[in-house]
Amino acid sequence: MTHVRVTSETSWLDYSVPIGEPIVQRYIVRHRLEKKDPAAPLSDPVRPIIYYIDPGVPEPVKSALFDGARWWNQAFESAGYRNAFIVKDLPPDADPMDARYNLVQWVHRSTRGWSYGSTVSDPRTGEIIKGHVSLGSLRVRQDYLIAQGLRSPFDGAATTDPESEKMALARLRQLSAHEIGHTLGLAHNFAASVNDRASVMDYPHPYITLKDDGTLDFSRAYDDKIGAWDRRAILYGYQDFPDGAREDVELNKILTENIRLGLLHISDDGARSANTAHPDAHLWDNGSGTIAELLRLMKVREHALARFGENSIPRGRVMADLERVLVPLYLAHRYQTQAVSKLIGGVRYTYATRGDGQPANEPVAEAEQQHAFEVLLATLNPDFLDLPENVIRLIPTQPIGYDRDRELFKSNTGGFFDPLAAAGSSAGLALDMLMVPERLNRLSEQESGGISRPFPCL
Repeated sequence: MTHVRVTSETSWLDYSVPIGEPIVQRYIVRHRLEKKDPAAPLSDPVRPIIYYIDPGVPEPVKSALFDGARWWNQAFESAGYRNAFIVKDLPPDADPMDARYNLVQWVHRSTRGWSYGSTVSDPRTGEIIKGHVSLGSLRVRQDYLIAQGLRSPFDGAATTDPESEKMALARLRQLSAHEIGHTLGLAHNFAASVNDRASVMDYPHPYITLKDDGTLDFSRAYDDKIGAWDRRAILYGYQDFPDGAREDVELNKILTENIRLGLLHISDDGARSANTAHPDAHLWDNGSGTIAELLRLMKVREHALARFGENSIPRGRVMADLERVLVPLYLAHRYQTQAVSKLIGGVRYTYATRGDGQPANEPVAEAEQQHAFEVLLATLNPDFLDLPENVIRLIPTQPIGYDRDRELFKSNTGGFFDPLAAAGSSAGLALDMLMVPERLNRLSEQESGGISRPFPCL
């Protein structure tokens, strides 16, 4: 049995184990949680897990963080606990560094950065003493910007867009649940998107659909609940077994059922780097059909770019801000393109253990790799990379006090918006992934094994 399929772990070396047994001892990390009545299907805990929200968080962000945090009660109820996870305001006299308080903290930084869910845990047992979440205040503005570019909603005097704000707050609920999930002991699951958003521990891309009437539907942009994988992970980490039950047997039953349900789990090691091989494990992708999702997203991008113009920014803003809104829209296909690239030279595998029946090393079929390559070529088509002349003419150079920064495209034209540099950034999404040496090496190995034929452009 391996614990790393479900949760984060702590490990230590035990040199006294018998020869032939692993020296590395692994414990999952988890909060202390016990049922008042272990035999009851649903019981109150002896002592609940309490998380506190930073009182400095402004509304409506604060309510969104509360909502997302409370999602975890869905998972704990599935594990047999009632009122096990409680969310409160941090008391006025509490110190955020006090180990007695699990905290969700709202912090300001000069640039967008990662959010964090970290723990202080006992290395001897894996018990979590304190969970501490840090959420950067600029993240919500980026999600608003994404929605703003897709919608181009400013056709009147309004300076803010309620629908874009709604999507940004939906993302914050998911982010709150995600980072708290880390502090409950859960690792990333970057394969959850292929299982119908099975985990908030994935990085979600907004799922925007194009309706028959030609408008965009934002109602399913982000999930609004804990996923199936999250419930199983909490069940494994926190279920309190009745007297007489063998814990090792019961835990293996949970893992076996996870396999039967087809709940795939691939974490950072198999997804984050460009050289990783698993075609179903990627950051910020969507859908069970990687190629189909890219084709769908390309149509959404095309629709939104056709509407892009002055209405993409409020009245009174400098016109140069159009470029800032354009960047995430023009590159809306970015992560799905990279996900499709992983099909080429890809290998499907699991964190298998002997006897569990899971695949250990299955190269992606040649036909699927060839299809992926053909679709990637479409993202290099000049028509796809082109921008309408009227859009280019709308964007001036940045005015005094509005310097170019990393949120804008590079410019080779003396500070003006450079459409060729934008096209180069887009084309590089596929080309950079395809030319990763490890990917090319896998292709060569697969070709020698008769699994794939060489690709003409590689």
